Amino acid sequence: MTELQIIDAHHHLTDLSRSYPWLEGPAEPFRYHGDDRPLRRSYSLDDYLADTRGFELVGSVHIENGALSPEDETRWIAAVAAERGLPSAHVAKVSLLDPDAAAQLRAHAEVGIVRGIRDILNWHPDPVYTHRDRAGIMTDPVWRTNFASLSELGLSFDLQVFPSQLLEAAELAAEYPEVSIVLDHAGMPIGRDRSSRAEWATGMRALAARENVVTKVSALGTNDHDWTRESIAPFVLETIEIFGPSRTMFGSNFPVDSLYSSFGDLFGAFDELTADLSEEERRELFVGTATRAYRL
Repeated sequence: MTELQIIDAHHHLTDLSRSYPWLEGPAEPFRYHGDDRPLRRSYSLDDYLADTRGFELVGSVHIENGALSPEDETRWIAAVAAERGLPSAHVAKVSLLDPDAAAQLRAHAEVGIVRGIRDILNWHPDPVYTHRDRAGIMTDPVWRTNFASLSELGLSFDLQVFPSQLLEAAELAAEYPEVSIVLDHAGMPIGRDRSSRAEWATGMRALAARENVVTKVSALGTNDHDWTRESIAPFVLETIEIFGPSRTMFGSNFPVDSLYSSFGDLFGAFDELTADLSEEERRELFVGTATRAYRL
């Protein structure tokens, strides 16, 4: 039990009466998650609150969960929030390459709980890791036109890429300084060798140089299934060093990261790793940055 106040800046809910293509089909290892069969169930707000028990949860940010109908998911999350008071915000799914992406963006923007959009961009030459079928989507003219419209719609963008894409993302952030960007999962450092870590750190610094970018430390278990406080410490602490506490936040990525640890173990590690920071710096990490980034 802890008295720590937190905003969970990245979590999902699942209702299997709806369709989630990534949770359907043969039950086999999915990308780099490992055995995803425990995720193939509905995960309600009550399930989430049971996982977060022991923490003073003052808010949460629901991130799109790959539903077949993102518009339906947005309406569902808005209804849950209206009834229960959580989630505090929702980041909706829109493929910015879709011919009707502009209409989708307008529709999501009209729903009060929606604060941002996510269009997962992870590309990797290894098919085990990649989410997209090609590199360079961030430079596509159609994609960029829709990306540029986010600011006028009052929407931020949740950016999910691998370390090899961080420099390209920094160029995007520089070209569109009016668009608020939240870098998901601390840039997803999937490699642990010296070269991979150097590539990640270089890309993180390039993005941190852009004032319109903040980041969230989350999904570390996705990249380190047997993580310990010691194994994640370099990525947690270096991310905070690079972006600063006022531009860094913490997220659970539950229920996905429940495959690798309990919520208590995860946020307990975040708590312990930041114990030497000032009270104000910790408040920024656990509450303040998410409050500003998602306008809670």
